[in-house]
Amino acid sequence: MGVPLVAAAHRAFARPRRRPAAALAALAALGLLATVALVDLRPPAPRGANAPASEFSAARAHRHIERIAQRPHPSGSAANDEVRDYLVDTLTGLGLAPQTQDAVGVEAGQLSGAANGATLARVRNVVAQIPGTDPTGRVVLVTHYDSVQVSPGANDDGAGVGTLLEVARAITEGDRPRNDVVLLFTDAEEACLCGAAAFVAGHPLADADDTVVLNLEARGSSGPVVTFETSRDNAALVDVFGRAAPHPIGTSFAVEVYRLLPNDTDFTPFLDAGFAGLNSAYIDGSAIYHTPQDTPASMDLASLQHHGDNALGLARGFGATDIPTLAGDSDATYFPTPLGLARYSGTLTWPLAVLAAVGVGVLAWATRRRGRADWPRLAAGFGLAAIPLVAAPVAAQLLWTVVVRLRPEYADLLDPYRPVPYRLAVLALTTAVILTWYALLRRRVGPAALAVGGLAWLALLGLLLAALAPGGSYLATLPALAGTAGCLVALSLRITGPWPVVALAAGATVGVLLLAPTVVLLFPALGMGLGAAAAFVATLLALAALPVLDLLLPQAGGQRGVAAIRARRAGPVPAVAAGLAALVLTVVGFVGDRFDADHPVPTQLMYALDTDTGEARWLSWETRPQPWTAGYVDQTASVADEFPLIGDHPLRTGPAEAADLPAPALDLLDDSGVAADGLRTLRLRLLQQRPVRLVGLHVAAGGPEVVSATVAGREVPVEPTGTSSGDGWSFGTVFHAPPPQGLEVVLVLRAGDGANAAAGPVRIRVADGSDGLADLPGFTPRPTGVGVAGSHTSELVTVARTYTF
Repeated sequence: MGVPLVAAAHRAFARPRRRPAAALAALAALGLLATVALVDLRPPAPRGANAPASEFSAARAHRHIERIAQRPHPSGSAANDEVRDYLVDTLTGLGLAPQTQDAVGVEAGQLSGAANGATLARVRNVVAQIPGTDPTGRVVLVTHYDSVQVSPGANDDGAGVGTLLEVARAITEGDRPRNDVVLLFTDAEEACLCGAAAFVAGHPLADADDTVVLNLEARGSSGPVVTFETSRDNAALVDVFGRAAPHPIGTSFAVEVYRLLPNDTDFTPFLDAGFAGLNSAYIDGSAIYHTPQDTPASMDLASLQHHGDNALGLARGFGATDIPTLAGDSDATYFPTPLGLARYSGTLTWPLAVLAAVGVGVLAWATRRRGRADWPRLAAGFGLAAIPLVAAPVAAQLLWTVVVRLRPEYADLLDPYRPVPYRLAVLALTTAVILTWYALLRRRVGPAALAVGGLAWLALLGLLLAALAPGGSYLATLPALAGTAGCLVALSLRITGPWPVVALAAGATVGVLLLAPTVVLLFPALGMGLGAAAAFVATLLALAALPVLDLLLPQAGGQRGVAAIRARRAGPVPAVAAGLAALVLTVVGFVGDRFDADHPVPTQLMYALDTDTGEARWLSWETRPQPWTAGYVDQTASVADEFPLIGDHPLRTGPAEAADLPAPALDLLDDSGVAADGLRTLRLRLLQQRPVRLVGLHVAAGGPEVVSATVAGREVPVEPTGTSSGDGWSFGTVFHAPPPQGLEVVLVLRAGDGANAAAGPVRIRVADGSDGLADLPGFTPRPTGVGVAGSHTSELVTVARTYTF
């Protein structure tokens, strides 16, 4: 015997006389609201070169980008020197007095190949100050002017450079702000965040007590500029952001998500040093990120305009603020709305989450009292509402797994070049899952029980997020509160007219306003590989709007005869239509997103030469090598023992012809011998023998233990030997943009027992890294439609040698 059908009384929260008309009106209103919320996320229209001098012009900023992003300009390169000269000349032309900070920056743990040491770089930051009229502190606008080795870097971070130059022009030609404004163009961000680290560690203007930092980034080519990271206790900062930025898009949920991701920007050293500030970027179009396709022509000028409008507005807003008053003791909860940035104190997170949970309990009691559902059905509704929360993300993940299986080239892309059809396919598939679930259970459990169950899950998630990620709790708590209120009002109106429908639609508006933009922003933030996250939030939106969605279907309960047959026949139709839409959109994406010369297949290849043995290898990070890459690599192996500079992860590898390339020289300048305290000090000079981007030094395990190390005059951290990144190496360091005269390295070694005696031999592996495979023997250029992956090691040529002292 099956589960009995829901009784006639166990119906939804509204029973309008003209059900289809009511459904269409309510859904049209919610759709219009969602459209307004999503349109509000669009960047502003770019302004031309004839825009007023006091305003930001994307066209004027783009002229700077066209100058600096003509070719790759990694830190230490001649091209980067040219960019730096352009910055200095442009700032000088604005009447400023830019200075170059020439220093060595240290950032620990930035490269896995560094083993138990640090990554360093010689940096040359460009710093210019616009004096304030009566400063209470300073506003530091930060961007980096170096690019990765294979990319012109027009978006990353030419967009930030062009923005800051145009902002500087607008400020110098207008009224000066009250506070000082500092323009910081950092070097070696791509290598190790070392430019920002050097500024924080040693520049006179780096004072955390009276400074606000605004960092500008880009991880793509389009989309709105999102403020995705803040310092702690950000309530006052967010308030200024909401008032001063012309287009404030940012969420406390994004801050929580970013804290979970293994990503860093120049903002990180400032955060670590206790500075207050905001971090912003546009992130859509990430397929070109760090690739040769990141050119000035790839930029969306609307995104650049958004960057500039907000940067200029915030420079003026914080420039007029009493900086010491920005210190606070709590974070804000905030999110964008068509009316501006909504924000409230984070101290309300727990009270609101508890109130939502209590409200759902009251709704469950009222639902039973009104005879819309009994306790067993309410319990079933709660349990069964978990199904789409799991099934929709799983379905989205399976969809993308199938797509990647059919097109393996997507495996090394965060997003396809043309991701929109795939994103819509995920939403259509999520809709199909929800409608299937609802069609199967609605007549057996009842619309009211399922609606209460969905709101209960929202309230429960609000409590969980309040505990684990407070800044994201609003995504579940506020829709639960509003939905509960709408259902309670609808229950209290014992009429069959439009007002219960109005109450339900009003209750769903909060979920639409909060969750629809979140779904749209999650896709570019996490990529199609994590489309399950967007599917999960879309499911939350569906649960929040479930009482309104129910109006699309015939009344549940009590149908007999022809009405029952029609209800059963109508149930699967929406779900089937959504499933077909998902299939069609996936095919559209698959057919439309073809690889070509402008949208090439990403490939990653490196070359490594061991001068000790005279053997060379081709190497690749590709997990499933593309046909072009497969012509060079045919097996999997770890090269950590021979090339610790590259790291200890298994790579694809294949034999290569040895090139006539010299390894770095390592000269012994002084050896103290073993002192009375059992320590031995080696003073060495590491000197590159060819033009390179970086050099590395690694000390072999099993010999004397490295107690301390100094590189180019900077002390670097040393971890215990037992935690080395590879079995063969106990300490390592990597240095980017090494000076022509080489590096002085001082190692202090500790005596041990037997083979570990400090007087015993010390094996040191040195290596360098340059860029470009074209001149290597056996290399065949990539054909049309095959490109370079956006990797910091693409096109790397490394030469290694071992020295013993």
